Amino acid sequence: QVQVVESGGGLVQAGGSLRLSCAASKSIFSFNAMGWYRQAPGKQRELVATIGSDGTTNYADSVKGRFTISRGDAKNTVYLEMNSLQPGDTAVYYCNLGRGLIAYWGQGIQVTVSS
Repeated sequence: QVQVVESGGGLVQAGGSLRLSCAASKSIFSFNAMGWYRQAPGKQRELVATIGSDGTTNYADSVKGRFTISRGDAKNTVYLEMNSLQPGDTAVYYCNLGRGLIAYWGQGIQVTVSS
């Protein structure tokens, strides 16, 4: 079983920045894809950003140019740098680590952006 733990969320004013971290209990080299998703109240969970084992990244249109996903390989950690945050970014953010057909999810962390 892989443990996935998110950290770094909180309350920030519009225009501010936060960095989320996702720590895995095993080497992230063992995962095919790593990503961040979010779920706002009353809405479905949506993809925010992903990074592949080859470093290829993918972003939702709503966060392109503002968010950056990266890996800290030595620390078994995936990061999400969030800049120019908007109230519409308010959600619970989840880390997802994929290995073949198996996906591991963190417990989620709250990000709240005030206007």
